Amino acid sequence: MIIPFEVIVFGKPISQQTKDKSRLQSWQATVRKAVKASWSAPLVAEPLLVTLTHFYEADPTNESGVPDSDNIVRPVREVLAGLVYPADLAAIDFISRRRNLNGTFRIRGMSPVLAEGFSKGSEFLHVKMQSLPDPAALN
Repeated sequence: MIIPFEVIVFGKPISQQTKDKSRLQSWQATVRKAVKASWSAPLVAEPLLVTLTHFYEADPTNESGVPDSDNIVRPVREVLAGLVYPADLAAIDFISRRRNLNGTFRIRGMSPVLAEGFSKGSEFLHVKMQSLPDPAALN
């Protein structure tokens, strides 16, 4: 596989801020397993843009159990470093967002990977990595 690269991780992401570190380690093992099942290329040394989208199921009036999107970046980032890209790669941008599965979606050009996530009908994290368009423009 080469960039762009996508993977789906089923289940609820665990926040970096959790007090239960065993749950965090278990979540990271789940992410690692999903990535390793799809990624067999050498480490990517080019600047990357990583987009995380957490598709969750919750009552729109009470999303208190849904982790904040910014708190799920670090656990995933720790898994990807050394597995997909070198741990010291300087130019990596992360976008993290969340979407309620009870919402209405209009997606054009949906990838087969993302379609797989929606087809299960349960909570998942979509991880997409692509070349950073122009790293110099972001400085």
